[in-house]
Amino acid sequence: MILNQPGSGWGRLAEYVATQLSPAEIDGVWQFRTIKRDGRELGTVMLSRVDGEQQERRRIYTARFVHVLKGKERGKFEAALEEVGSGPVETLDSLLAGVRKRLEDEDPRPMPVAEWFPVADGAPRLG
Repeated sequence: MILNQPGSGWGRLAEYVATQLSPAEIDGVWQFRTIKRDGRELGTVMLSRVDGEQQERRRIYTARFVHVLKGKERGKFEAALEEVGSGPVETLDSLLAGVRKRLEDEDPRPMPVAEWFPVADGAPRLG
C-alpha cells in the first residue's frame, strides 16, 4: 500500500524532500507510524543517501511534517529535513540504529524508494 498519496501529509512531505534532495540519490526510505494528536497529523521518515565522487559516504536524514487537520489553522503544513548522521557506506545498520534510538519510537517500516517519491502525473514511479 502506498502511504504517500497526493495531498496527504506523507505525499506533501515527499514533495518537500524532493525539492531539497534529488530522489535519484536516495537509496533507502523508512517511515515511522503516523501520529494523530490534538487535531494534528505528525510524521517522521528516515532517508539514506550515498554521496561523494567514489560514493564512499552515506548520509542519513530525518524528514518530519506537521499537518493541522482541525481548528483555525486547518490545512497548515510544515515540513523539515535534517541530516542526522553520516559514515562509511557499509555502516548503514549502525547509523540507522543510532537514529532510531534518538527518535525513541518503534522500528520504522522500510518503503520502496520508487513508491515513496511522487512523480508529476501522480502515478507511482517504477524502478
